[in-house]
Amino acid sequence: MMKPVKSIKEIGAVARAIRSRQGLRQDDLGFMASCSHKFVIDVERGKPTIQTGKLLQLLEELGIGIVLDIPDDMKEVVELEQAGER
Repeated sequence: MMKPVKSIKEIGAVARAIRSRQGLRQDDLGFMASCSHKFVIDVERGKPTIQTGKLLQLLEELGIGIVLDIPDDMKEVVELEQAGER
């Protein structure tokens, strides 16, 4: 399922719902994602200044992927950047 998000608060709500559905406690998820229990709480509350790398790790542990919707007229630019031909 694809779900557009516009805020960390929305990401946190999804993460909380999936964590709960999987029967994980916040501290268990923190351990699995190599982050603190407090970080999990901050994500679930939608704290806007959370660390992106840790967030991606936490989402990966929950089985949540991130997809960037790149405008068609920018795809070539992104492909060149990835190829190192800027």
